[in-house]
Amino acid sequence: MEEKKRTITKVEDGEKVKKTAKKAVEEATEQKTVKPVETLTKAEEKSKATTLRIVSAILWVLAIGFEVLAILFLFKKLYISWLPQMWAMIICIVLDLVCCIIAALLWKKASHLDPFKKTNNKVGFFILTQLGVIMAAICFIPLIVLVLASKDKLDKKSKIVVTVVAIVALLIAGLLGADFNPISAEEKAAAEETLTEDVYWTAFGHKYHIYDDCSSLKNSSTLYSGSVTAAIDNGRGELCYFCANRAEKEQNLKLEELNVEEGVEELAGE
Repeated sequence: MEEKKRTITKVEDGEKVKKTAKKAVEEATEQKTVKPVETLTKAEEKSKATTLRIVSAILWVLAIGFEVLAILFLFKKLYISWLPQMWAMIICIVLDLVCCIIAALLWKKASHLDPFKKTNNKVGFFILTQLGVIMAAICFIPLIVLVLASKDKLDKKSKIVVTVVAIVALLIAGLLGADFNPISAEEKAAAEETLTEDVYWTAFGHKYHIYDDCSSLKNSSTLYSGSVTAAIDNGRGELCYFCANRAEKEQNLKLEELNVEEGVEELAGE
């Protein structure tokens, strides 16, 4: 068995040991930096969300435009003398991907600032919150189908390369475009009404916490604090499972209408 490493602290004669080394380490670990975050007004949220959605729409139109350009290069309706057909298509696919990713990220940001209603509109809510995935499919699948179905438009090697690049781009755009933690307007309103004190979140986590000493925050040296509105605006749409259980027991809070999911340990971050 490997010998366990330990720290040995020398104590001089007459010196009193006030804390054990283990206790000192534990207390040092518990010290956290908490950074306050301002809350936007409802008018500011709606205005910013509207702007982000307009920019997203423009970027998705550009993405479709790059897809069309790639198709034109495929059928040799468009060509550049100094740029090989395969590379022209790959450049279009990459630009298509960049536009898709930025558009999806901005759309998800807008969906937390000004969430869509879910009551009596579950299908519409799903479509709107997962629009990044839907647009990724629109921006890549037609091109992939045309490349695979085309004959004598590309040599075999170029056809394989372009197909693989397009499929990888589709997967990346779809993954980054998916909103795995969507929040509805009703859930946000319920959270704002129920949680009136500041909440906490980490730089890389996707949840907010009622308690800064939550066990799932033990590895995070830096926390952000603010109203639950600020937390949701910053993409933390779920309430930590452990904090929810604790709040129900200690504060008798009713959290059924909030977006609560099973908690996992957050990533430490500055």
